[in-house]
Amino acid sequence: MKTPTDQPALEKPLKYYSAVTRAFREEMRRDENVVLLGEDVGPSGGIFAQTRGLHKEFGPDRVRDTPIAEAGFTSLAIGAAMTGLRPIVEIGFEDFLTACMDPIVNQAAKLRYMLGGQVKVPVTLYTFGSGGVNAGPQHSQSLSAWFSHIPGLKVIQPSSARDTLGLLKSAIRDDNFVLCLLCKSLVGSKELVDIDNDDFLIPLGRSEVKRVGQHVTVVAIGAMVRRAIEAAETLYLEGIDAEIIDPRTLSPLDIRTILSSLEKTKRLLIVHEAMSPCGIGAEIIAKVIEHNHKLLASPPVRLTPPFAPSPFSPGLEDLYLPNQDSISETLRNMVPENERL
Repeated sequence: MKTPTDQPALEKPLKYYSAVTRAFREEMRRDENVVLLGEDVGPSGGIFAQTRGLHKEFGPDRVRDTPIAEAGFTSLAIGAAMTGLRPIVEIGFEDFLTACMDPIVNQAAKLRYMLGGQVKVPVTLYTFGSGGVNAGPQHSQSLSAWFSHIPGLKVIQPSSARDTLGLLKSAIRDDNFVLCLLCKSLVGSKELVDIDNDDFLIPLGRSEVKRVGQHVTVVAIGAMVRRAIEAAETLYLEGIDAEIIDPRTLSPLDIRTILSSLEKTKRLLIVHEAMSPCGIGAEIIAKVIEHNHKLLASPPVRLTPPFAPSPFSPGLEDLYLPNQDSISETLRNMVPENERL
């Protein structure tokens, strides 16, 4: 006879933005030291409804609206974290991280090192970035490479509701400053998620193979993961079998999973929404070559937007961003016809 623990987990569709709400609610219920602050996170429920209901449940002492002063309330959160709280901070758009670089880069990232580990800085800062919604050059940037360059910061970029839930919960429990870069274009996307597991965690620093393949390794980041999977499923009918890897955590980067895939495929394509110069793709290629410069049978390829600000125009943004068609065409050029299925 089956016991209750033998039953399959009950799952239901969860939207990307609702995964943010669920992660915060579960962690705030679990730990009274978890607090939330930012612009419009209170009664209004957030710009994408990602904090809806939290102010009503936890009250104004734990869910606080702030003035438009990103550097000020980010600094406040860092100080609060040093005294024992576990703040969650919202910066509405990734572009606005430029307004609080000093507290993040010069303070939060370095305090544990400078004080010999005597303090912890358990801050989770989340923000919405990247393109796909025609928000223009000041609301569509992908700045992950900037922050991945800074020791003392952890950087995550979930590509699905499930990953958002598990990574954010792990980030809130982490004793370091974790920057969560959410993708605006994924806000309404859905995924089946276990509804009964309050301790569903995805460890930081561990990538995931989203699709197994044999001809080429595609490392896709953020919203590009869905585009890469769509391209791979279509190309399989043409005999091209692509393996899709989602790093999920950009710093620390799990290079071992990528190297393991390349031992099989010998070809590498990297797709992300940030421009190519000095980006995450360049770092991945460098690490691969440093590990074994003979690992690749052909030159690695980066597929990114051109080195220019994101346009407002929907038509121009469609041309600007990598998409299923551009990924497919790149993969066709990488896999010779005589090697296809």
